[in-house]
Amino acid sequence: MDARDITALLPLIVLAGTANVVMLAIAFKRNHALTAGLTLAGLAAAFLSLFAASPLAPRQVTSLLLVDQYALFYMGLIIISAAAVAVLSYEYLEKRDGRREELYLLLVLATLGCAALVASSHFVSFLLALEILSISLYAMIAYLQDQKLALEAGIKYLILASASAAFLLFGAALIYADTGTMSFSHLGANAPGSLLLSGIVLTITGIGFKLAVVPFHLWTPDVYEGASAPVGAFVATTSKGAMVALLLRYFSFSGTLEYRPVFLVFSVIAIASMCAGNFLALRQRNVKRILAYSSIAHFGYILVAVLAGRTMATQAVSFYLVAYFATILVSFGCVAVLSNSERDADNLEDYRGLFWRHPVIAGVFTAALLSLAGIPATMGFLGKFYVLAAGASAAAWALILILVLTSVAGLFYYLRIVVALYSASPEPAPVQTVSPRGAFVVVVLAVLLIYFGVYPSPLLNLIRTAMAGLDFATQMGPR
Repeated sequence: MDARDITALLPLIVLAGTANVVMLAIAFKRNHALTAGLTLAGLAAAFLSLFAASPLAPRQVTSLLLVDQYALFYMGLIIISAAAVAVLSYEYLEKRDGRREELYLLLVLATLGCAALVASSHFVSFLLALEILSISLYAMIAYLQDQKLALEAGIKYLILASASAAFLLFGAALIYADTGTMSFSHLGANAPGSLLLSGIVLTITGIGFKLAVVPFHLWTPDVYEGASAPVGAFVATTSKGAMVALLLRYFSFSGTLEYRPVFLVFSVIAIASMCAGNFLALRQRNVKRILAYSSIAHFGYILVAVLAGRTMATQAVSFYLVAYFATILVSFGCVAVLSNSERDADNLEDYRGLFWRHPVIAGVFTAALLSLAGIPATMGFLGKFYVLAAGASAAAWALILILVLTSVAGLFYYLRIVVALYSASPEPAPVQTVSPRGAFVVVVLAVLLIYFGVYPSPLLNLIRTAMAGLDFATQMGPR
């Protein structure tokens, strides 16, 4: 490695250095505000280092990591979302007793894993980055040791994530046995043999677990409900977004979607996720569980664009992910700022009549729910429009029809929360204190949801520039 390689890897190096600084600060003196401040400073430095790495992109650093505009775009998205989670975590943990500082160390390490994931171009870096992310998430989910649901959620995620890692490792071994390579870019040169297809199926199983798509979704509602609201936001956005970015790179480099069995499997997964996610959410009365089932459906929508297999797919997926990140961070942020020291404000009754107590929070939560539902003048609407356009460009009419029908069904549970927000409470509700910093974060994100929903050109231009070097190997679907 030379100086140019080190400069290209500067965002990853800064994140790793931040983790060490935070760890040493905790060892010398426990101070919640200091630890949170160091975390935010490190994330800010990592974000600024993206501009130093950008002139060198694209640059292949060894055979493991490719630092291009695509990777830098997703690194920026990951770092911004991690910073929002850090602010929400500070306000959330201030209300609770016990040790608070280690959560920020875990957050930075998980962010490092996500950033390495989006730059991976090899199965070795893919698996190493995934384990850095997963091990951090085990502890983050179960961090609130005094809550039974948190420990239960952490154990469930630990067991199932370990099983998915085994599938991924075995799949990578089969792919290597068939092709003699673990580099994504060399896989497309090999004819699909039985070992290669078996390995791809096993890797799909591991990736499907991380994305929480059907039939690998059963952990999602329990983990979302058991984890603290800020951690739930991180799991729902940053960790899943990094996996989608990795999946797009894998497909574009390897041409895996050219294999008809793989295309059909992902089509079935997309359809099942859209249907199950929306219909299972209809009977839920816990806001976190509603958001969990909603996320299953949304990643089904994303797979529709991925299956389109055209250059437009990468742009549609990227715009949808930005909208999804902002929307879910606002939604979980509202839960976090309204939670108290005893429990999270995740019951639907906690939001009945919220507009009359906290009109600003009710307003931003409404904007987030309308964006999730795909209502015009929000980023969610444009995101679904681009996904539909990508699907139409590949003539995936069956997938488009199911997407539209399930989106209509999804309106019910989003509007049920909106109705609760503006309805009169049957009895005087307890006063809910709102943390100012957390409220500021969700308000800013809600403003961006509306701004880019009305005027998306700056974001679209940025996405087009970042996606320019990432073209799918297939332009017309499977052959």
